[in-house]
Amino acid sequence: MSELKDRLKADLTTAMKARDDVRTRTLRMVLTAVSKEEVAGGSARELSDEDLVALLTREAKKRREAAEAFEAGGRADSAADERAEGEVLAEYLPAQLTDEELGSLVEAAIAEAGASGPRQMGAVMKIVNPKVAGRAEGSRVAAEVKRRLAG
Repeated sequence: MSELKDRLKADLTTAMKARDDVRTRTLRMVLTAVSKEEVAGGSARELSDEDLVALLTREAKKRREAAEAFEAGGRADSAADERAEGEVLAEYLPAQLTDEELGSLVEAAIAEAGASGPRQMGAVMKIVNPKVAGRAEGSRVAAEVKRRLAG
């Protein structure tokens, strides 16, 4: 079993004993998503830590989007619940890249690809995405690549 999955299960037990409703609810949701992912497809498989980080990133994005939708719909209490779940998920994700770190990775990828304009954005994204995996949201990376190639 992966180290991250063990940590999630242990933290769920701790949260249940501490009667931490938000953390318990969030970790149960994540472990359910992990179980579904493991049995999806033709045969059952064990998820690696990289797969778990990708899953946690997707779940955190869902929470952010749901919070925004609730906020737009005038349901601040539900938005606050979604944000609280997002904060719990963030504890299990790698540290996010700063703007400077992301900028330097994008510059290196542009140099490596030999890109000179917006038409080579796909080639640059192909190089930079594996380097930022889980540490920056895709839309943020794409915006930075577009900005650097346009300027």
